[in-house]
Amino acid sequence: MALRLVADFDLRKDVLPWLRAQRVVSEAAGAGGGGTDVLENDYESLRVLNVERNGNIIYTYKGDKGNVFFGLYDRQTRQNEHLYTFEKDLQVVSCSINSERTLLAASLVQNTKEGRRNELQPGSKCLTLLVEIHPVNNVKVLKAVDSYIWVQFLYPYVESHALPENHLLLISEEKYIEQYHIQVTQEDGNRVVIKNSGRLSKDRIAEDFVWAQWDMSEQRLYYIDLKKSRSILKCIQFYADESFNLMFEAPLDISLSDSGFKLVNFGCDCHPDQKKLSKHLTLCVFTNNTGSLCVCYSPKCASLEQITYSVFHIHKGHSKTFTAALGSAGSHVTKGVTFLNLDYYVAVYLPGHFFHLLNIQHPDLICHSLFQTGNNEMIAMLPHSPLQSLSGCLVLDCCSGKLYRALLNQSYLLRFLWNTCLDCEKMAVLHCVLSCGQGPRVLEAQIIQWVSENVSACHSFDLIQEFLIASSYWSVYPETSNVDKLLPYSSVLTWNTEIPGITLVTEDIELPLMKVHRFKGYWEKLNSNLEYVKYAKPHLQYNNSVVRREWHNLISEEKTGKRRSMAYVRNILDNAIKVISNLEARNLEPRLMPLLQEEDNHQRLLVGLMVSELQDHLLRHLQGVEKKKIEQMVLDYISKLMDLICRILETTWRKHNLHSWVLHFNRHGSAAEFAVFHIMTRILEATNSLFLPLPPGFHTLHTILGVHCLPLHNLLHYIDSGLLLLTETAVTRLMKDLDNTEKSEKLKFSIIARLPPLIGQKICRLWDHPMSSNIISRNHVTRLLQNYKKQPRNSMIDKSSFRVEFLPLNYFIEILTDTESSNQALYAFEGHDNVDAEFVEEAALKHTTMLLGL
Repeated sequence: MALRLVADFDLRKDVLPWLRAQRVVSEAAGAGGGGTDVLENDYESLRVLNVERNGNIIYTYKGDKGNVFFGLYDRQTRQNEHLYTFEKDLQVVSCSINSERTLLAASLVQNTKEGRRNELQPGSKCLTLLVEIHPVNNVKVLKAVDSYIWVQFLYPYVESHALPENHLLLISEEKYIEQYHIQVTQEDGNRVVIKNSGRLSKDRIAEDFVWAQWDMSEQRLYYIDLKKSRSILKCIQFYADESFNLMFEAPLDISLSDSGFKLVNFGCDCHPDQKKLSKHLTLCVFTNNTGSLCVCYSPKCASLEQITYSVFHIHKGHSKTFTAALGSAGSHVTKGVTFLNLDYYVAVYLPGHFFHLLNIQHPDLICHSLFQTGNNEMIAMLPHSPLQSLSGCLVLDCCSGKLYRALLNQSYLLRFLWNTCLDCEKMAVLHCVLSCGQGPRVLEAQIIQWVSENVSACHSFDLIQEFLIASSYWSVYPETSNVDKLLPYSSVLTWNTEIPGITLVTEDIELPLMKVHRFKGYWEKLNSNLEYVKYAKPHLQYNNSVVRREWHNLISEEKTGKRRSMAYVRNILDNAIKVISNLEARNLEPRLMPLLQEEDNHQRLLVGLMVSELQDHLLRHLQGVEKKKIEQMVLDYISKLMDLICRILETTWRKHNLHSWVLHFNRHGSAAEFAVFHIMTRILEATNSLFLPLPPGFHTLHTILGVHCLPLHNLLHYIDSGLLLLTETAVTRLMKDLDNTEKSEKLKFSIIARLPPLIGQKICRLWDHPMSSNIISRNHVTRLLQNYKKQPRNSMIDKSSFRVEFLPLNYFIEILTDTESSNQALYAFEGHDNVDAEFVEEAALKHTTMLLGL
């Protein structure tokens, strides 16, 4: 399935064998009977109570005498530890242990069966106790009330030394939250006891709330209170220095007035009364280290045909409400929607009905999220037991007592990519797989294989464009925050195609009111995201429009012979050299294709200009990031773009087993060469519209394959429409490789006629043919006579100096000779020193002879 649940802990495998061993040891010491079969029956009462910030897992079970046993499993050492045993028949509501494992807080409900009450505190339903367990010593009653209480120790970020004061949260069903400050001291060596246990100080930090969630990893408390029937989400951040701040208040357009009371992630509570209190409401907050803040909400399902859920992208300033068709018509929904945090994604599913993988980083377009409905393999394989999403990607299955790490299943998603037919699913899965980032080189090779074989399979978007943009984005995204706002994530800007089984409504929401003014870490990133939503109009994503304009200016200047300062051009070409060097440095295998081996100044100018413009763009908007880091990021980004193009071509080249003889013109194209030519044409189309650079040598190879594979009229059409760009290297090789048969002459002349004048003059000198001599002569005469002023001259011509007595030609050649002699320094230029009036005369006579058929 798309979700891969990697087991980190299993009660049956990690705890039960240890408990059996403890029982055997106890029996051997003569501590009592009962046998291991009794413990096997007791497994039904064995359950997880809490997962602390450091990963330690607290569990409980009832012994054969009804005693309540508390144990701890250390996920780092893989060891179990007995914490405490209550020799009373009690039901555990909640439990937490401090980071030093010296204090245990527990909330228990007295067992009222057979009319019994606990002797500790008669007349109350719920006891909240604080126990000294290093070693086991005093028990202090914190609360004895008729409402449920949940407990949670705060865990400081610095755990290298024991703290003199511990902090414990008490959450009451009466809708208030208190923080107890517990000072401890050491007596008689390592014995830890509560100092002034009779007068524990406390603060009330929240009240009148209807919902609360604990983030164990980041030590944050989220809660919602109602103000004038309006839901206000608040967050308290607890710090290592024992202080805490109310960070923000955010209004939410959801109705909780009749939803009862709900707690999320305050331990693993499977008490039956809690299910009644929640009324099937699902509400949770997810964050990640990029500064995202999402509130996922699903009301009680009232329809048998569809279900509605919303995601408030608070860091983006909008909410998205989805209405999903249920996969099995008429089936009864007995469970609520499950939301799981997968870092850049949130998984939303209802077993047997639908699965939705929501893109949290880039939620604007629905096509970047994967939606599946109906009875297919992905939905059939979803876990049916309710999962509790803890901090990060940890997931707890309370029913089985298993703790998982939830990951995206790359191998499954790659198989799905090959098999799906819908464009929206191809788009979503492509981004999803690239975001995983595990073994990127191997992963990209598999995606490249898929792209090269399905290049024409997508109708709603250009597959090559999307792969180039998305893969380049993910290659640099983890390096710096805020890059997601500055670099393009997708080639698709709008999506209007309906996605089967789901509808979407997007609404703007009020941004949260930040209650502090100095931010660090996550809060700095969240605040940056909110500032971007407020003020970044228009969007700041980079595009190549400036590069396009500047590149065309440079090419025009080259054609007209005018060029701005050489230092400017040299700097641009130096940028291109850095990119190509960076590209070659990261290439691990020798390339079969002749790319990056020729000058191709036009492509090098484009590469260099993109480096310059992208650097300026990032330096302008990435405040506080070192210039060297940005420069390297730009080199990596553009190198990645070009490397992906090279690898797509290499994959196709290897698949069709092409060899170096393909690079000669004097042969006919094969089906394999046509396949490579087709891929290259699609790459050219994809990069042209985005104005992305191509590896130097691309156009030469493309032209060679075009000459092999296309009839002459098609070839010329490709050239005239810009799909084939004639490079000096390609045309030079064509002139040398092809003979002077009629077919080859026609091709050569058609090519030369389409070359820019400066390149055309060089190429004509390589073709020993009357036609090329004619072209050279015409160009020579044009240069000589462009500033010619008629001078009075002798009407008598010395006929003895001419090989042929033909007065018009004789007179013309004499004018050329005089002009050459008087302007020898002005008209001398490299490579044309042997073109003179005599050469022109000979070319003219040969051309005339040919025309007359003599």
